[in-house]
Amino acid sequence: MRSLSKKTQYGLRALYALSRVYGGKPKLIASLAEEEAIPKKFLEQILLQLKTKGLVESKKGKGGGYSLSRPPIEITLGLVIRMIDGPLATMPCASETAFKKCEECVDVRFCETRIVMREVRDATAAILDNTTLHDVCVRMDAARELGRQAKSDEYDADARMYYI
Repeated sequence: MRSLSKKTQYGLRALYALSRVYGGKPKLIASLAEEEAIPKKFLEQILLQLKTKGLVESKKGKGGGYSLSRPPIEITLGLVIRMIDGPLATMPCASETAFKKCEECVDVRFCETRIVMREVRDATAAILDNTTLHDVCVRMDAARELGRQAKSDEYDADARMYYI
């Protein structure tokens, strides 16, 4: 099965970080690279590609950097993945945007594998095309809060042991 490229993984991480500061000051590549543990040169290439496709914008000079070109609630993961990695389908014959008959296929209309891979592609697209950068950030913020509460609860339990 196809997995997300490093480029897409890094791109998504950078976009999540930009989502968190949307509406504020642009982020410098150097700070974004350091905070998200992304090689700076690689991040420059990714952001340039996303800028060319209109997903991010940059500002030069003092107070410059990168920012999202539109609200994070309008940017889906499916859009980002397609921009960087191309079609979501694991096989070209199952793709909506880049259909191509497989070389070894006898008849694409009756290919058993294509039928299943279409279902996989459709299910994947249904999730990714309905999940925004904003959605992921909200989920992660909630998960971090639960993690802090669990840590706090463990600490409180340990602290009570010392006082009993």
